[in-house]
Amino acid sequence: MLFLALKALISGMLIAAASTLAKRYPGFGALVASLPLVSVLGMMWLWGEKPDEGNMAAHIGATVWYVLPSLPMFLVMPVLLRHGIGFWPTLGLGCALTILLYTALVAAAPRLGIGL
Repeated sequence: MLFLALKALISGMLIAAASTLAKRYPGFGALVASLPLVSVLGMMWLWGEKPDEGNMAAHIGATVWYVLPSLPMFLVMPVLLRHGIGFWPTLGLGCALTILLYTALVAAAPRLGIGL
């Protein structure tokens, strides 16, 4: 239980750092948020709990495929905000788009020979 709390604390600190930086330096906050720190931490936590090369390779490979459907959200949301759509509706639409694209990926992956 202590290890879980430590993981949550460290992961939460990264998110807090990115959002705090973004208040004053939006570009730098975005850089910190865009770094694959969560993925790297996740790999470290996974390796610490289950040091298995095959499992890690599968995890990393699936992560690549799951990143792709999340990218359009970051293209659509700034456009919606700049066209006067409020933050909460924009966030909802961005998340809905991502869920739709994740669903499409999960449906298409087996047919394309992609292991998730």
